[in-house]
Amino acid sequence: MIEIEKKYRLTVDERDQVLRRLRDAGAEDRGVKFEENTIYGGGSLERGRSVLRLRRVGEKALLTYKERYTRESAVKHQREDETEVEDPAAMAAILDALGFKPVLVYEKRRRTWVLGETEVVIDELPFGLFMEVEGDEDAIVATEQTLGIDGLTAEHDTYPQLTEQHGQRSGDLIEARF
Repeated sequence: MIEIEKKYRLTVDERDQVLRRLRDAGAEDRGVKFEENTIYGGGSLERGRSVLRLRRVGEKALLTYKERYTRESAVKHQREDETEVEDPAAMAAILDALGFKPVLVYEKRRRTWVLGETEVVIDELPFGLFMEVEGDEDAIVATEQTLGIDGLTAEHDTYPQLTEQHGQRSGDLIEARF
């Protein structure tokens, strides 16, 4: 599966404006979830290009592999394979046994909206506020116009890259927690 998305860094005022515009546009609010994301290193993972992530949301978890395709555009295209994990602790033990070690952990609060053919998420991380719009490129442009955000600057760094920049180092692990 190919994930297509565009990310923006937001100020508090920009976030509040986007939330108002989402409501005004009739977007469907799917609620807020708290996530703990653990990024693993090792094996054949190419740092900066591919990511192996275990995301915990409540009692559930998702194991995700992402591989970024090189592009000049602010709209990212990346391979994304994902599966639900019934037992996150067992999955972490399996990854450890296979030689994958946690290198980054970041927490976030994610509020998800559906607007037309896109999913819009507002993320709060310990180092800032962000918005991602996911859909095909035409749908992303349409959502930017509907929300009046086509002037916002795109954020090119991934959450793992931002965690490396802003997180706290504890041995070989970098963490960004609330």
